[in-house]
Amino acid sequence: MEIILKQDIKHLGEKDDLVVVKPGYGRNYLIPQGFAILATSSAKKVLAENIKQAQFKQEKIKKDATELAGKLESVKLSIGAKAGESGKIFGKVNSIQLAEALKAQGFDVDRRRITFEEEPKHLGEYVANLNLHKEVKVQVPFEVVAD
Repeated sequence: MEIILKQDIKHLGEKDDLVVVKPGYGRNYLIPQGFAILATSSAKKVLAENIKQAQFKQEKIKKDATELAGKLESVKLSIGAKAGESGKIFGKVNSIQLAEALKAQGFDVDRRRITFEEEPKHLGEYVANLNLHKEVKVQVPFEVVAD
């Protein structure tokens, strides 16, 4: 079953992507929740026209994301966390804390666009993946230190 996504869905696609899903998933979840519409021929024509009109905006957004990625490559962050004697932190460092640390350095990155290669549960150095755009991704190293 072909559908057109109305918003970004993790592990499935971005907004305005034409994807093929199992019929039950599309009919029973994606379409009733308003996450997608059925990809009829008229809906595909409307999508093509919308994509054509949004092309200019997307190029500007991609250019801004590329500039931000260039600036973020040289950033080194330090996140404070309460830790025990063995170096294991209480709880874990999450994307909200990393987004706040980036904001403190002057970079406005949405926390939902931040993922980790390895969950930071101990003191030490880690790498965060920032998905700034569909085609622009950057890795930012950060260190978890004891408060």
